[in-house]
Amino acid sequence: MRYKIRHLTRYRYSDAVTNSQHDLHLLPRDLPHQRCLSAELEIRPAPSVYQERVDYFGNRAAHAVLASAHSELAVIAHSRVEVTVPASIAPERDLAWETAVAQIAHDRSQLSVQEMTFPSPYIVPWDELRAYTRASFPTGQPVLRGCLELMARVHGDFTYDAKATTIATPLDEVFSKRRGVCQDFSHLMIACLRSLGLAARYVSGYLVTTPPPGKVRLVGADASHAWLSVYSPGLGFVDVDPTNNVLVGDQHITLAIGRDFGDVTPLRGVVLGGGRHELDVAVDVLPDG
Repeated sequence: MRYKIRHLTRYRYSDAVTNSQHDLHLLPRDLPHQRCLSAELEIRPAPSVYQERVDYFGNRAAHAVLASAHSELAVIAHSRVEVTVPASIAPERDLAWETAVAQIAHDRSQLSVQEMTFPSPYIVPWDELRAYTRASFPTGQPVLRGCLELMARVHGDFTYDAKATTIATPLDEVFSKRRGVCQDFSHLMIACLRSLGLAARYVSGYLVTTPPPGKVRLVGADASHAWLSVYSPGLGFVDVDPTNNVLVGDQHITLAIGRDFGDVTPLRGVVLGGGRHELDVAVDVLPDG
């Protein structure tokens, strides 16, 4: 499937911003099952400095400096991508989770995998979470089977509530309240898997949505989404979406991959001045051809 994406981020400031610098992860990356056909960032006001690069995790990133005074910042990401269904999974190649943990820990050629087993700024496992995870990972349980069972439990035990959390809400509070959003559920599952020594990484992107029968698609009705990848030495990284309790398919569009949200924040920066601000975000994902 081919999709075209328009992602608008707009800040309105109560006072003038005299200078600002921003890092952006809004350009889709290429993957075995995804090809970015085109991508560009429209920034208003126009930046005095704009640079693109590939970051440590292989994501496409951009840096912009706005040196003139402004009371509003608008960033519009225009992208076209082609996504195919990920390759079918061969369950017989999956390994028992204890075997996988041992292989990951001792294979020095897999440093990029090993680093996804450690705590990160937004994800620090704790004992109660490990006990919750072990219910899905008895002795000898294959990695992916355990992950799918854990995902189904998270999906059933936790309620989607956009007002329950913010990016600053600690993960243990999400766990105790049993409420949150896609970002929280992804962080939670990653923490569960890392608590056992398994490797899991955070994925930011988009999910294609379809309006109910007879209803018109609303402009800006789509939104950014998040899910995770779990690693089994026999399968590689496999993407799963706990918010929807599904294996990721060709309706998930990947922007960036990291240890947690902090590595792939769509737009962040340093602002001089500005006072209070209002933020608007609107995303449209449409079939392309």
